[in-house]
Amino acid sequence: MRQGFRMATSASAPTISGAPSAIPPALLNVCFVLCCINISYFPAAYFSQWWIYDPTGLGIPTDFVNVWAAGRLVLDGVPAQAYDWDIQKQVEVALLGQDFIGYFAWHYPPPFLFVASLLAQFPYTVAFIGWVSVSFLPYLAVMRAIVGRSFGLMLAIGFPMVFNNTLVGQNGFLTAALIGGTLYLMPVRPVLAGICLGLLSYKPQYGLLFPLVLIAASQWTVFFSAGATAAAIAFASWLAFGTESWQAFFHWMPTFSQAFLTEGKATWWKLQSLFSLVRYFGGSESMAWGFHWVLTASVATGLVVMWRSRVSYSVKAAALAAGTLLTTPYLFMYDMMVLAIPVAFLVRIGLASGFRPYELPALGCALALIVSFVFTGIPVGLGATLIVAGLVLRRAGPWWRREPAPSMMAAAGA
Repeated sequence: MRQGFRMATSASAPTISGAPSAIPPALLNVCFVLCCINISYFPAAYFSQWWIYDPTGLGIPTDFVNVWAAGRLVLDGVPAQAYDWDIQKQVEVALLGQDFIGYFAWHYPPPFLFVASLLAQFPYTVAFIGWVSVSFLPYLAVMRAIVGRSFGLMLAIGFPMVFNNTLVGQNGFLTAALIGGTLYLMPVRPVLAGICLGLLSYKPQYGLLFPLVLIAASQWTVFFSAGATAAAIAFASWLAFGTESWQAFFHWMPTFSQAFLTEGKATWWKLQSLFSLVRYFGGSESMAWGFHWVLTASVATGLVVMWRSRVSYSVKAAALAAGTLLTTPYLFMYDMMVLAIPVAFLVRIGLASGFRPYELPALGCALALIVSFVFTGIPVGLGATLIVAGLVLRRAGPWWRREPAPSMMAAAGA
């Protein structure tokens, strides 16, 4: 069956000359350089006091502090207070030893408090480095599995958003691993795929397209196992953290939405969605929502039609992964770790059937956009996502004229 899945991932198309299985030197060299940068930077930054702690010994205000602080409040027996912005900030300031402008607010559903409370049992530095390292492992495994060879590890380590996610101690590795795991396992281990998708409920904005696609493709095992997993962890969190934590989560969500999607408290250049790009260029909130909902409806419709077609599974999976990034208005650069998943599927196809002449230059342009964000602060993430989505659509070909697809298992065993 695994051999059948490998066969189903290739797509017929004109390719560049050379052995289809060879890794193009340009791709190999770029990934090697990026690997060296990502591997060497953070040890150097830590010992030079550019990362986690500053030269004065004070904690650097960054995203991970809200995870540790929320966990500390759980261990203190008041998990609902993690959602109170002022109380959360008091814990963060005490931890870092210095005040900072704004808030690192906790806005995840209560099940993620299990992770936070576990991390808060360790000293801050150990928790920070441990979280980044441990969450990196399933991401590595998923990228290796999707690409289908050890080069997937180099691609995973060298992916440019690894830098952004590691720098702030965010959860992009986990999000990418769960989405990638869902898509990789769906044809061969649907129950495990559903479990991955259910665990993704800690960031529900990235799972909105999955129910539509699963229904369209009649993937009922994945659908119901995902629902059961999400319900189970929600119930477990209710038992562990009480009704008050869920009440606090829903109470503070409008405040969070008002601050980040209406008032732009995080500044619009930090977000990488179409919604935020419209706001960045001075568009009104209603205009931004209008563009966003048109894009969301277009992506959702296209994915439903594509997943009912005979397009190869790798293309469908890549399209769904890219679509999750296009349809959420709340998207930071570290969340774009998910873009590694459609790129991995494209590389898988390229290594199996050969890369088309324009694909590697296009991926190079996406890379250049992402790297430029670090130096310019311009919200270019949407451009990178659109480039990757365009490559996926080009691989799909005239999928809207194809006959309806057979069952997923039949496609995987073709």
